[in-house]
Amino acid sequence: MKFNKKLVHGRLIRRYKRFLADVKLEDGQEITAHCTNSGSMKTCLEEGAEVYLSPVDDPKRKTQFTWEMIMINGKWIGINTNHPNLLAYEAIRSGQVPGLRGYDEVKREVKFQDSRFDVMAKSDKETCFIEVKNVTMKDGDFALFPDAKTERGRKHLQTLIRVKEESLRAVMFYVVQRMDVAKAGPAVDIDPAYADALKKAIDSGVEVIAMQAEVSPDGIDLVKETPFQWPH
Repeated sequence: MKFNKKLVHGRLIRRYKRFLADVKLEDGQEITAHCTNSGSMKTCLEEGAEVYLSPVDDPKRKTQFTWEMIMINGKWIGINTNHPNLLAYEAIRSGQVPGLRGYDEVKREVKFQDSRFDVMAKSDKETCFIEVKNVTMKDGDFALFPDAKTERGRKHLQTLIRVKEESLRAVMFYVVQRMDVAKAGPAVDIDPAYADALKKAIDSGVEVIAMQAEVSPDGIDLVKETPFQWPH
C-alpha cells in the first residue's frame, strides 16, 4: 500500500481525547491531527518522537491531517487503524498470505447474518470470512492485542464462531504494524475476557493468522507471517 500523497514530518507534542494529537511540524507550526486509533496506544506514545502525517483535502473536516506513524526506538510503527483492512484485502487478493491462497473472489465489507466482515474470500470449494485487527502494542518480543479492553472485539469472535457453525471457513487476521517483534498473541493481562473468547473461537475451529507490516513514509507492506501463541 502506497500513500497517495507525500507525508508531512513532525514531532509529537501530545495525544489526547483518544482521537486528537498535537504535532509540531518542521517549520515550527503546531497543528492538531486526527488519530484513528481509539485504543490506549500503549508502547506507541512518546512525546517528542518523530511522526508522519497525511494531509487531508476536506474543508469540512476539523483536522487537516491524519496521524500515520510514529518512530519508537528507531523503528516506524503504523498507528492508523484504517489501513489493516486494506492491507489484508490486497494481500489476500494477490495471493501473498500463506493459507489464504486460491480464492477467485475477494471482497471487502461483506454482510453475514446481522454482522459485516472486513473481507470475504470465495472459491468453488469454500467461502471464508475474515476479521482484521490492528496490532501495535509490544511486550518483549511479543506484539499483543488488544491494548485496551474491547467488547467489540469479543463480539467479532462470537460472530466468527457462528460462521464456523454454518460450515464456512472463519479467520481472525492480526496485522502487526511494527517489525521489532518476533511473535504475536493475546494481551491476557489487559483483557482476559478477550483472550478467553479467542481460545473458545480457536477451539471452535476459527483460524488465526498474524502478519507483520513494514511501515515507512513511502507506504506499508505486509511482509511475513509471524507465529501466534499465548504469552507465558
